[in-house]
Amino acid sequence: MGTRISGRQTTGQDMAACRWPGWVDIVLVCACCFGAGTAVRAEDVIGTAAAERVRSGDTLLEIARRHDLGFAEIRAANPGLDPWLPQEDALVILPLEHVLPDAPRRGIVINLAELRLYHYAQGDVESFPLGIGRTGWQTRTGRTSVVRKASRPVWVPTASERADEPELPARVPPGPDNPMGDFALYLAWPGYAIHGTNRPYSIGRRDSHGCVRLYPDDIARLYRSVPIHTQVTVVDQPVKLGWRSGQLYLEVHSGQAGADLLEQGVTPPPPPLQLLLAAVSAAAGGQAHRVVWDTVVLTGQQMRGVPVQVTRGD
Repeated sequence: MGTRISGRQTTGQDMAACRWPGWVDIVLVCACCFGAGTAVRAEDVIGTAAAERVRSGDTLLEIARRHDLGFAEIRAANPGLDPWLPQEDALVILPLEHVLPDAPRRGIVINLAELRLYHYAQGDVESFPLGIGRTGWQTRTGRTSVVRKASRPVWVPTASERADEPELPARVPPGPDNPMGDFALYLAWPGYAIHGTNRPYSIGRRDSHGCVRLYPDDIARLYRSVPIHTQVTVVDQPVKLGWRSGQLYLEVHSGQAGADLLEQGVTPPPPPLQLLLAAVSAAAGGQAHRVVWDTVVLTGQQMRGVPVQVTRGD
């Protein structure tokens, strides 16, 4: 079973395609949730930072699989490493720490911008890496629910999938050739499911027709713990802000199009600076005097996808 991140819940394109969707919403939500005078929120950051040395013959894909990470996030956290031939004994940052998305902490929350799923249950939260819809087949955002579960599902390509790939069979029975893997959670949205995969190295990539893929071990665990009628919320938040132990943390991702650029070895464009500063200011509220703005700017430029403390300790 892959490594999971747990914490107590206490409360393809080209550069032009990377537009940072939802920025106005981010600023407005921050202003609402972290209004002036708000000193501290409940704990919003889970996981623990970690690192390991490259072993002989390792690739970043193999290291990601070993630690239940996706390709885009380990690539972003280690921009100086060759993903296919990393130098032996080089230090690899493992992005095992996460700011929780700004969404209801109930059921399943998927953040497309970081290719991650969060599952809230019985006061705990677990996080799993994802594969999501590729360009032209983007996974939709909004709220839905789990309406059906299937073990060893049969894959029946939709009409739109068959139009895109006419050579697809009418149906694929359970087994190693089934792209849905061994378990599926079907959503109320027609044609959408959260499922496994027969291609584990597609996790952390935009490679599907819109469905959400998990590593085989992760979907097996999720399948056991998620009942029918579980709420599913899908958001697209490249920038996340949250509090832990009285400190504000900022986590910046390159977004969905940025994940495609990372795979091509291209550095994605950073978020608009003024909007980033406005979001941090709104989140800090009455604690804005503690913000280290140089750290905010650097975090936005680097987009490493790891939480960075942006307030002083005083």
